[in-house]
Amino acid sequence: MSKSIINYRKASFFTSAPDIRRLPPDTGYEVAFAGRSNAGKSSSLNTLTQQTGLARTSKTPGRTQLINVFNLEEEDRRLIDLPGYGFAKVPLQMKLKWQKSLNEYLEKRECLKGLVVLMDIRHPMKELDQNLIYWAVEVGLPILVLLTKADKYKSGKQKAELLKFVKLL
Repeated sequence: MSKSIINYRKASFFTSAPDIRRLPPDTGYEVAFAGRSNAGKSSSLNTLTQQTGLARTSKTPGRTQLINVFNLEEEDRRLIDLPGYGFAKVPLQMKLKWQKSLNEYLEKRECLKGLVVLMDIRHPMKELDQNLIYWAVEVGLPILVLLTKADKYKSGKQKAELLKFVKLL
């Protein structure tokens, strides 16, 4: 992999897919954003790319129901917005479908080179978050944990929650 600088502002929506069979060819490099429903995955993608409407956001948990693919400026480099896991108020059948799609992507996608696990700072390290982190460590997948929604707290509370989280790790 070359060490060129990626201009994330040039990211563009490519496709949405219900499963890995409808994704682009399994080549190149993908970094996936994963986390509980309403953790802020889409908002984080928009912040990273400095585009307000690249990834669709909603206050309602569970709006990202497909695997969303965003192309970066360089060929064969993509950001992936995965469906959330956890507490979205949707039928159980739909949750199971999302879970299958998420598991299939994580376990079979050869070009997955990194994982960003997003957690609401007010509710970090739930069991599903821990399982995802342990899995990534076990398979040697580089992982970045991103605590979101820190703006909901004042500065002192942010620092206290961050220290508490670091101790958990």
